[in-house]
Amino acid sequence: MENKYDSQVEAAVEKYRALMYEQLQRADDIKRIKDFTDYDKLDRLVIGVCGGDGIGPTITAASEKVLRALLKDDIDSGRIEIKNIDGLTIENRIACGKAIPDDVLDTLYGCHVILKGPTTTPHAGDGLPNIESANVMMRKKLDLFANVRPVKVPAQGIDWTFFRENTEGSYAVGSKGINVSDDLAVDFCVTTTEGTERIARLAYEFARKNGKKRVSIVTKANVIKTTDGKFLNICKEIGKEYPEIQTDEWFIDIMTAKLVDEKRRRDFEVFILPNLYGDIITDEAAEFQGGVGTAGSANIGKRYAMFEAIHGSAPRMVEEGRAKYADPCSMLRATAMLLNHIGKQNEAERLTKALDFCMHEDRKLVITGRDTGATCDEYAQYVAEQL
Repeated sequence: MENKYDSQVEAAVEKYRALMYEQLQRADDIKRIKDFTDYDKLDRLVIGVCGGDGIGPTITAASEKVLRALLKDDIDSGRIEIKNIDGLTIENRIACGKAIPDDVLDTLYGCHVILKGPTTTPHAGDGLPNIESANVMMRKKLDLFANVRPVKVPAQGIDWTFFRENTEGSYAVGSKGINVSDDLAVDFCVTTTEGTERIARLAYEFARKNGKKRVSIVTKANVIKTTDGKFLNICKEIGKEYPEIQTDEWFIDIMTAKLVDEKRRRDFEVFILPNLYGDIITDEAAEFQGGVGTAGSANIGKRYAMFEAIHGSAPRMVEEGRAKYADPCSMLRATAMLLNHIGKQNEAERLTKALDFCMHEDRKLVITGRDTGATCDEYAQYVAEQL
């Protein structure tokens, strides 16, 4: 006898089947690339610059000027090329019906590292077509598996580095959930062995190289037992390879509370988190440093790397005519991370020190997001003068 749900379930199962084949193939694909790009061996290093949406072009252009100033000799000699990449705007993505248009993706493949402004992602109820996040797609297409976000506030004893898994978890198939019926919608969380091992090992290697003594694994494995449980167990196994480093485990809800606990938060150093938790908690962490406008973000893969602000495109600022007052500090922090990643540690340190001086010590100019403060260009110039 046919159950009244049979047709709905069968349709959902077919979609689920195709999704599982796709994810099994992805799990195999990520095993194939073994080594990280050695930038010292490149004849020419190509840095792509994407402005994005909203305030993105404003803060990215300001950061590009600083980047060009710091890399002037390498650019003049042809050792480094900076390539501007248009076409990642929400208008163009909607026109193409893709998270990243094909021609833009081809150009990105021709770069080694990318400096990217924030991009707008359509969401339910905004009237825009349901295209996937450009960020999520870029991370998947370039296999940028590690989202690395540092937060440092010396006066409060805070020196945290977050390693957020970037290509799996609840975001892996974010646009491919299934509306089983009018009453039931299902999304998916994905965890693979290789995907978890590589983010864990990157975090522990960072801890070892930088003299960190503690790595905290953050999940909700007590409730989400299969995927979060797998993530936790693999990270703990990797941790055994680093006996000099203390490993502890936390649930995401209590960790969120402990970061605001003045007595406990000084104890933490390095964190490993699945995608969704890492996205949320790093925004919380950035508030200690002055807000999401002050924090940069690195997206690291073995072949490619992308650096960005951690905040969104702020369309309201554009609508209100305030884009020129956008805070460039998050993009400038990302620029410093880019410089460090490609082996320009001296230039990265110069920029970081200049930002720290301007933001926390000198404060001759401040950013308010309105005409009560400096413009983006004025503030970027202020930072550049301290290099």
